[in-house]
Amino acid sequence: MNQKFTEKEVSPLSSMEDWEDDLLKRYPDPEESVKTKEEYRNYVDSERVDTVREFYRLNHTYQTYDFVKEKRADFLKFDKREMSLWEAVDFLNTLVDDSDPDTSLDQLQHLLQTSEAIRADGHPDWFVLTGFMHDMGKVLCLFGEPQWAVVGDTFPVGCQHSDKIVYPEFFAANPDSTDERYNTKYGIYEPNCGLDNVRMSWGHDEYLYQMMKDYLPEPALYMIRYHSFYSQHRENAYSHLMTEHDHKMFEWVNKFNPYDLYSKVPVPPDAKALRPYYEDLVAKYLPSTLKF
Repeated sequence: MNQKFTEKEVSPLSSMEDWEDDLLKRYPDPEESVKTKEEYRNYVDSERVDTVREFYRLNHTYQTYDFVKEKRADFLKFDKREMSLWEAVDFLNTLVDDSDPDTSLDQLQHLLQTSEAIRADGHPDWFVLTGFMHDMGKVLCLFGEPQWAVVGDTFPVGCQHSDKIVYPEFFAANPDSTDERYNTKYGIYEPNCGLDNVRMSWGHDEYLYQMMKDYLPEPALYMIRYHSFYSQHRENAYSHLMTEHDHKMFEWVNKFNPYDLYSKVPVPPDAKALRPYYEDLVAKYLPSTLKF
């Protein structure tokens, strides 16, 4: 592909938080009957809608089967940088966007909010670790990847795009939509072939899964790999590609997602006090350094 993108095409969102705020709007907390506007980030609604729509226009136009193949070949060599998880957290914290008017929380604090909510509910320590590191793949932005190839709802490539994916109209500009190899219900896949045999749109989910697949339990890996696959775990749009085992593992994905979506609060966790616990937890499951 090797296409040159403008600065606006690389970063259509004014902040990385825009996509997550859009998720809250599309999937409000079922336990909250009423949310005031002040409980969300203080964006002008029309402005945020426009930036998110542009984000998905780019995402749906350029996330082709060949694009995913190219990105996997590049980034799954894991030859960009070697660092400890804590160095990766510090690296990720440089993503904090000063233009975000409503939060000063860095990436570590968001990860801790998620993992601490999981820990408070008494889940296994590997589940807590998954919450702590589920967004670590966003370091892709710091390796020069455009936002729409890092975050956003994920979906299979190599087969017909479901109308249950957010802003499905933008797939009309995707070359795969008119490619007979890819534009049928099953495309290059077989019925119930299993998600492990399905290529997903490229982003932080797949990248981190590939990095962690030798270290964490299978339920954790499903949470990491598919937590942005909303067209399936909310809409059941791709059950025809899944096995019975996939469906069983998606019970864990569904268990994880509320912690990711609804644990964001303006009060930062005490990262300094919590660090010894997480240092021990990370050391239990992961090597001292990881290749990114």
